[in-house]
Amino acid sequence: MSRNILITGPSLAPAAEAVLTGAGYRPVYVPPYTEGDALLTFCAEAAPVAVLVRMGRLDEAFLAASPQVRVLSKHGAGVDNIDIPAATARNIPVLVAAGANAVSVAEHAMALLFAVAKKIVPLDRGIREGRWEKPGFQGRELAGSAMGLVAFGAIARQTARFAKAFGIRVSAFDPFCPAEVFEAEGVTRAEDLDALFAQSDIVSLHSPLTPETRNLVDARRLALMRKDAIIVNTARGGLIDEDALLAALRDGRIAGAGLDTFAKEPPAPDHPFWRDMRLVLTPHIGGVTTAANARVGVEAAQGIVDYLAGRPVPPARIVNAAALSRANAPV
Repeated sequence: MSRNILITGPSLAPAAEAVLTGAGYRPVYVPPYTEGDALLTFCAEAAPVAVLVRMGRLDEAFLAASPQVRVLSKHGAGVDNIDIPAATARNIPVLVAAGANAVSVAEHAMALLFAVAKKIVPLDRGIREGRWEKPGFQGRELAGSAMGLVAFGAIARQTARFAKAFGIRVSAFDPFCPAEVFEAEGVTRAEDLDALFAQSDIVSLHSPLTPETRNLVDARRLALMRKDAIIVNTARGGLIDEDALLAALRDGRIAGAGLDTFAKEPPAPDHPFWRDMRLVLTPHIGGVTTAANARVGVEAAQGIVDYLAGRPVPPARIVNAAALSRANAPV
């Protein structure tokens, strides 16, 4: 039987690779965002028993051509680049490393917020281009602002802790999160998503991308927001209708946005976002720190090793656990 593990990316943290090699497996790396026929070629050559999913999409065609794959493990928490129904139909569990990068992503969310609110990017550009734009400048204080979090998982909770330390009032919308979690974090529970958008100076997105959450930030919700509101997205680009966001910026209906993710990654070289200095943009690197890469990579790799060895994996880490249980239930 093959001992190869396909890594859909160019590298893993050394500690994560050591988890695989220490268990007798051989990591096989592919270039970033390899998809389609190119990925099928790598898979045919490697015949991996598992895939550690980083960049690019694993679709029905890939899984159909990879009958030897027994488990998929995401390097992170977002699984919108994996065809979950196709994996479930083949009895393949999909593991996540949820929470392992929470501190790094939450730090990045706050960095984007401050960069937008304090106009760091255009002011930096102005100085470099010989302009001293202090006369007439009016800054913005964030202490006392209201932040609304969309979803309240590990990253959102860490973001709330950071925000509260800056004197920002925090509420969150998450119908699936227990009330005791809100109480423990000292965060107000919002019962209505539209009300959260309307009452927040800052909206920070932390939801997974699903058919129900795609374009969650659309023209209607943007119209609910305050004119000085800021959107921060360190979750998934598809949560935002990008055309609607551009229209809201053009019409002065919101102040700006800090985006680490995009509907298509990487975005097109002529994407209209590049021309608007009210946007602060980074290339989906919120969780890409040395510390987070090691934690996430080790957790993702250990999940593969444990599953293949027949050791239990916590059900909370298996995104399709319920569907697999139903599929395997006795008739």
